[in-house]
Amino acid sequence: MSCAAISKDGLVYVCDRQNDRIQVFQKDGKFVKERSSRKRPSAMVSMGDPFSHDPQQRFLYVADGHDKKVFILRRDTLEVVSSFGDGGRMPGQFYGVGSIAVDSKGNVYTGEAYEGKRVQKFVYKGLGPSQYRER
Repeated sequence: MSCAAISKDGLVYVCDRQNDRIQVFQKDGKFVKERSSRKRPSAMVSMGDPFSHDPQQRFLYVADGHDKKVFILRRDTLEVVSSFGDGGRMPGQFYGVGSIAVDSKGNVYTGEAYEGKRVQKFVYKGLGPSQYRER
């Protein structure tokens, strides 16, 4: 297991980087659903709070170190609705993204390991193809 996070409605989201999957459980351990390696993003790499801060927490933010992107998933279906970032060392790009958190305004913070060694803030600009920009 690489991480775990609990949503407001009590579902437990577990990222399994080694097996390239995200699994969802009830608090009592009952399996709910999964997004496997055959459906990118490959693995949720997360620390902090990976959920959107609307009352329903409609979105889950997934830092994918393999594809060097942050994917935005609908929490109810685990389907990808958007993404941002790309591979590289410039602002807005990722080299070794390893953690993610979302603040109450919807801004996304990423941390990078390996030789990336940095934190980036992406400012929320609303839903749509350009909802985030690096700051």
